[in-house]
Amino acid sequence: MKTEFPSKSEIVRSWYVLDASETALGRIATKAAKVLMGKHKPGYTPFLDTGDHVIVINAEKAILTGAKEQQKMYRRHSGYPGGLSETTAGKLRATRPTRIVEEAIRGMLPKTKLGNQMYRKLKVYAGDRHPHQAQQPTAMSAAAQ
Repeated sequence: MKTEFPSKSEIVRSWYVLDASETALGRIATKAAKVLMGKHKPGYTPFLDTGDHVIVINAEKAILTGAKEQQKMYRRHSGYPGGLSETTAGKLRATRPTRIVEEAIRGMLPKTKLGNQMYRKLKVYAGDRHPHQAQQPTAMSAAAQ
């Protein structure tokens, strides 16, 4: 029996809106990563990008449980000696509230070119407005199922 793989023209991409307000960061990230990879579709193929687009709104209202607001560190390196920069989640939320959600979702995607392609379908906004109304996105819940 021959295994059928979807061609690029057969892949239908939908748009989903995920409201992050009053929801734990991990729940938002797992739901978004699953949709970006296409694991919610019956024709999921690990080596093809069959996922859909995800719009995350109200990223500034996502909840970090416990003492993560003060203890969780975000690190980046400039590439120069001594170029490590560390920022707590609280400071990062004050300056770039979307970065926390973006980093959480990106960490759940594959670390390959395919993962980068999936990540480009993610749009994160701090407030409750987004410029993607023309795509007629479907509302999606981050609640446990």
